[in-house]
Amino acid sequence: MLKRILILSLIAYVLSFFGCGSVPVTGRKQLNLVSNNEVLALSLQQYGDFIKSAPISTDQVNTAMVRKVGQNIANAVVTYLQNNGYADQVKDYSWEFNLVKSDEVNAFCMPGGKIVVYEGILPYTQNQTGLAVVMGHEVAHAVAKHANERMSNQIAAEYGTSALGKVLDGKSVAVQKAGAVAIGLGAQYGILLPYSRKQELEADQLGLIFMAMAGYDPSAAAAFWQRMSQKGAGTPEFMSTHPSDETRIKQIQKDLPEALKYYKGTPATPKTNSAKTSEKWSF
Repeated sequence: MLKRILILSLIAYVLSFFGCGSVPVTGRKQLNLVSNNEVLALSLQQYGDFIKSAPISTDQVNTAMVRKVGQNIANAVVTYLQNNGYADQVKDYSWEFNLVKSDEVNAFCMPGGKIVVYEGILPYTQNQTGLAVVMGHEVAHAVAKHANERMSNQIAAEYGTSALGKVLDGKSVAVQKAGAVAIGLGAQYGILLPYSRKQELEADQLGLIFMAMAGYDPSAAAAFWQRMSQKGAGTPEFMSTHPSDETRIKQIQKDLPEALKYYKGTPATPKTNSAKTSEKWSF
C-alpha cells in the first residue's frame, strides 16, 4: 500500500512539473516523460526487426482488405487532426498495414502507425466493418500515444522510491529500459495493469469514433466482441492488461451513441500516404 502511495505521489509530482499532454477527442490528461522522437526511434527498430522475420500473408484479397480499411481510417483520423488543432501531430505518423500468416487471434500497433493484423482474427471480424473495429482500435493506440504514456508510467514506477532527479538524469537509459524492465508485482498489479486496461477501453472508445469517421458502422463492435468472447475464458481481468470481453461490450454500448454522431455511412477512398512517421501494443 505504501509503495502504491509513493508511486502515485511521484506520478502526480512529475506530472505537475513535466510531461502533461492530452488525448485527441477524449481530452484525457496523460503523463508524458518520453519524447515522440525517442519512442518512434525504438518503435521503428522493433518494427523493422519484426517485419524481417514475420511470415507475411500471401492472401492478396485479405491483405488488400486490411490495407484498404486501415488506410480509410487513417485518412479520416488525419483529417480530424488537421481540422481540430492537432495538425502538428500528423508528421508523427507513417501509416503501414500488414497481414501476417498466423492462426493467432490478434493484432497490434506500433507507435507511428505501424499496424499488423494476424490472419487468425479474420474469422471473427468476418467482413470489412468487423475489421474496422480492430483497425480503429489499433489506430487509436497510435493517436492516443499510449506507448509514450505507458513507458512514462513504467519509468515513474521503477524510480518510485528514488529522487526525481535520478529519473531525469538517467532519462535516456530509463527510456531504453522501459519496454523490457521487470517491475515489482506491487507496482504491476496496483498501478500499471489497471491503467493499461483504462487505455484499452479508451482505444475502444476512440476506435468506434474513428471507424465511424471513415464510414464504417460502429454498431458492429459489440457483435465482434461477442464473437471474441466465444473463444473462452482467459487471464482474470485484474491480472490482465486487457479488460474482459464482458467489460468491453458494456462500455462499447455506453460509448456507441457518441460514436454514431460521426457516422456518415460512406467509407472514404484510400489516398496515397504522404505522412512520414517501443512498445508493441497487442489487441
